[in-house]
Amino acid sequence: MSTPTPRPSVLFVCVHNAGRSQMAAAFLTHLAGDTVEVRSAGSAPADTVNPAVVDAMREVGVDISAETPKVLTVEAVRASDVVITMGCGDTCPVFPGKRYLDWRLDDPAGQGVDAVRPIRDEIERRVRGLLTDLDG
Repeated sequence: MSTPTPRPSVLFVCVHNAGRSQMAAAFLTHLAGDTVEVRSAGSAPADTVNPAVVDAMREVGVDISAETPKVLTVEAVRASDVVITMGCGDTCPVFPGKRYLDWRLDDPAGQGVDAVRPIRDEIERRVRGLLTDLDG
């Protein structure tokens, strides 16, 4: 009997953990189910998730209304196989042996749903690509 391979873990990081990283984490959870461990955090977390982001995600059938921004911790980075930053600059701690990706995406902060939709769609496209990569 073979030993089950451990689930890959992915951490999405942006400044406020109120938009981009929340959408990315929600898409990965939605698409991968329990095959991937998903975390998100912010270097300077906001008080709440951006309401336009919640609305934009609801449009594609993903409910993130119960999510709350979380602070980025060294432990979260250490526990992740892949760390994807989205404009948090140098505030994300770097550890050897981790895979780091930087997704340059527009910041949905202060934007309405119309401006959030293309960001959401680009995040979904990238998450689908990541999932294919993780399965490989």
